[in-house]
Amino acid sequence: MDFLSGEILYVDKPYGWTSFDAVKRLRSALTRRMGVKKLKVGHAGTLDPLATGVMIVTTGRATKQIERLQAGVKEYVAEIALGATTPSFDLETEIDATYPTAHITRDKVLDVLTRFHGTIQQVPPAYSACKVDGHRAYDMARKGRDVELKPKTLVIDAIELLEFAPDCITVRVVCSKGTYIRALARDIGEALASGGHLTALRRTRVGDIGIADCLTMEQAVELIRTADIEYPEWYVPSDKEKK
Repeated sequence: MDFLSGEILYVDKPYGWTSFDAVKRLRSALTRRMGVKKLKVGHAGTLDPLATGVMIVTTGRATKQIERLQAGVKEYVAEIALGATTPSFDLETEIDATYPTAHITRDKVLDVLTRFHGTIQQVPPAYSACKVDGHRAYDMARKGRDVELKPKTLVIDAIELLEFAPDCITVRVVCSKGTYIRALARDIGEALASGGHLTALRRTRVGDIGIADCLTMEQAVELIRTADIEYPEWYVPSDKEKK
């Protein structure tokens, strides 16, 4: 494998890892295996620490393809708790308000979901990487500062109810780049007059790449450890790198 000219790896990001954690782990395995101090490693499309699933990792000159790769349509399976909200719209922060859920029916949920199909306006979460006056929104939010973000135009290609209970639903979402599923959970909860927050999220597809195409982190590290390393013609490895 020629990691300098560029390779693309598909990994299933573990729960609790940041996208940076995953990139750092693979970069460390690569530099150690190749005997180099530095190597460009990037990823196409950030996943929150509490989310799992498809993550596309690029190396070397393939990092130039990140914009194209992350533009692909994404598919998620999301579990949304109804009847309670959190400041981060997920489990990162504690519940700050509760609401009744007895009025929620399956038909009502199905009706509400249709409102989120097609082109929508979505205000990103305050706990996000969006920048406000040069600062990351999540840094400001975690310091207790007010964060005002402008709505963005997004496209939801499909939204399907997979499981239903008055206090919890599971949905499949196919959407464009830049969609925050946490914000979608918030908006669905508000539309149901119950509040809502994300309790589980799995990205099942990016473009044509699905979970079945992905390696676990352990498998990816093992692949790097055992791969036949190739070097491009423009690169002359040292004796240490050839080992």
